[in-house]
Amino acid sequence: MPSSSSSLLDVDLLPGRPPVLRVADAGDPAGWADRHREAVRALVAEHGSLLVRGLGLRDAVETGAVFSRLADVLVAEREAFAPREVVADGVHSSTPWPAAQAMCMHHELSYLRDVPGLLLLACLTPPTDGGSTGLADGAAVLEALPPDLVARFEREGWLLVRTYNDEIGASWTEAFGTSDRAAVEFYCRAQDIAFAWQPDGGLRTSQRRPAVVRHPVTGRRGWFNQVAFFSEWTLDPEVREYLVDVHGEDGLPFTTRFGDGAPIGEDVVALLNEVYPAHTVREPWQTGDLMLVDNIRTAHDREPYTGQREVLVGLGDPVRPADGGVTR
Repeated sequence: MPSSSSSLLDVDLLPGRPPVLRVADAGDPAGWADRHREAVRALVAEHGSLLVRGLGLRDAVETGAVFSRLADVLVAEREAFAPREVVADGVHSSTPWPAAQAMCMHHELSYLRDVPGLLLLACLTPPTDGGSTGLADGAAVLEALPPDLVARFEREGWLLVRTYNDEIGASWTEAFGTSDRAAVEFYCRAQDIAFAWQPDGGLRTSQRRPAVVRHPVTGRRGWFNQVAFFSEWTLDPEVREYLVDVHGEDGLPFTTRFGDGAPIGEDVVALLNEVYPAHTVREPWQTGDLMLVDNIRTAHDREPYTGQREVLVGLGDPVRPADGGVTR
């Protein structure tokens, strides 16, 4: 049943589903976004996410117009794992990812110093089956994790370790948007990223980030990272075995560690991935849907799918979240 919100717009709040705002006869989506911007942003602040259904988004340009009206600012992707295509001003394609494989829960670009505070998604073509974007509340996930594990991550944070090559993910020139080594080094120093050039011309980096943060508005502590997403233990076992054989344990394209550099075991990654489902809501995409996600509060994933799927992405309102207890 509909539930009244303080934003003056009614949303459907049903168990297991994200909040859904149904729009009838929006006409001009950008005009609708202009008129209802404050109400929509209030709903996202209240619930952590919002699915707007019936807006009827049709193409990248129209989507960009809506994104730009709902976000304070749209930003380009930095330190990409797999390069997205820029399809319109402020609008990116989804991260390239095999359709048959799930994308596990994560907060978008949580390894940056300044992360998108608002994630905007628009479905132009829904898949035949599957492919939904699940959502999970970071505070609820934090409360469900073992206290001793949380305490360690709060003390130490987490490390993302990347060895850039041309085999998996973005090359260093793609990730940093330049082939100028001096420019890469300047960026890394400014962003507190350790780096080392490899004899083969590759680049290895590591960056320590908080695993638990406080929401910049509410102050509520939440689990916020990509510890499992970038872990070698999330890879298909055969893929991991191949990469270890080719590159060695210390040369994997990416992996995650505790903040003190100690390895994060397969058991810890499995635990993290097992906690999320109990706190996940999802709704199948429909043509023209718009979704807004508070990226600090709410993690997201992607189901495997069949058929074509076109979901466009906007990265908005960057913030530097406050550490939830990490010692510096």
